[in-house]
Amino acid sequence: MNQRTNPITRRTVLQGAGVIIGLPWMEAMTARAGEPTNSSPQRFAALFMGNGISPKHWWAKGSGASMELSKSLEPLAPFRAKLNVVGGLYNKQATGVGIHPGMTGNMLSGAPLQKGASLRGGVSMDQVLATHLGEATPQPSLVLGCEQPITGYHESNFSMAYSSHISWQNANSPVPMEVYPSLAFDSLFENQGNKRTKSILDRVKSHAGAMSKQISTDDARKLDEYLTSVREVEKRVEKMRAGEDKAKSNASDKSAPLATLKRPDNGLPEDIREHMKLMCDIVALGFQMDKTRVATLLLCRDLSGLFYPFLDVRTAHHPASHDDTSEGYQRVTHYYVSQLAYLAGRLDAMKEANDKTVLDNTCLMFVSNMWSGSRHDNSHVPLLLVGGLGGTLETGRVLDYRTKGDDNRRLCSLYLSLMDRMNVKLPEFGDAKSRLAVI
Repeated sequence: MNQRTNPITRRTVLQGAGVIIGLPWMEAMTARAGEPTNSSPQRFAALFMGNGISPKHWWAKGSGASMELSKSLEPLAPFRAKLNVVGGLYNKQATGVGIHPGMTGNMLSGAPLQKGASLRGGVSMDQVLATHLGEATPQPSLVLGCEQPITGYHESNFSMAYSSHISWQNANSPVPMEVYPSLAFDSLFENQGNKRTKSILDRVKSHAGAMSKQISTDDARKLDEYLTSVREVEKRVEKMRAGEDKAKSNASDKSAPLATLKRPDNGLPEDIREHMKLMCDIVALGFQMDKTRVATLLLCRDLSGLFYPFLDVRTAHHPASHDDTSEGYQRVTHYYVSQLAYLAGRLDAMKEANDKTVLDNTCLMFVSNMWSGSRHDNSHVPLLLVGGLGGTLETGRVLDYRTKGDDNRRLCSLYLSLMDRMNVKLPEFGDAKSRLAVI
């Protein structure tokens, strides 16, 4: 029976022994008189894959649930009705400047990049959102990566910092990117020091038990499922924490910076599949508990050195991209799209008000800095959008801007359109002063 319906607010949390856990949406959150019936927040996340995709296997036809997807996009089949496949957009300031770093550091800003020793670009759109929306959440944004940044300079005289970061807090500085799942998890739950020795669930057990008696049976079940998912992620993180601690000790013994070591000696998961999945789970939890509403996830950087033995691809990501017509690189592309699909699936399983899900109230954007790695072609870039951003974004479409003229296919025009829908209205952004047509 569902006789217990004591109202709670969206800001209600579980607390215990120095840990604070935000709650997922529950029916009791709309029970209070005068509250809006749909108080679910909008979220945005950008997922980045460096060095381009498999061009001949990147296409879609039709619309809605009957949309036909290419081999590389097949993992998104369950989300056809919530998907936009967007083709033909380009980043003007990233063209004609040389390959790699100059094509990457302004992916989310559209700002011209400066060569030489001094970094100079622009604030990325995720950080614009974080500045405007961050006061509503404990953490303005999550900036995560699955590969260590690289240092030095490219032959084009651009800093490798541009190849390693897509999120920039100002013109001169990238946002520090967290690559260790354990540290990203700890920041989400303010889990510090010796507090890590006791499970988060054990620390909030009494508070959770008391709340379960005050809410409906359905809400109590949702709360239990949510806490179980937190514990499942926590257990996977715990397995990695020891490796990270050992890596720090080894780096100290060798007097070498941790970032210069190769995985797994640097404490990063040896299996990139588990690393990416964990980072997606952390983004999903951050959105579900409303710890943050903005995230970026660098699945692999430009000039990536990641290897994929599980895909039977023998070369590292960057050289593999130079053979982007091969079946091997198609498998790499398919794998990265499957990470987007995994995160979309996690969010779509999280229920919110009015029979919507967290995915319905989110926009997930997947983008690469090139169309073709073999030709270093970024005259247009591959881009996917999943989720309806709280009903403000029409979905289930294939949109092609290649023949619309350069002024009508700017990547920054898309950013203006998306920010509009999140009530962050700017007169211009990057190289764009107009919104993208149709979006």
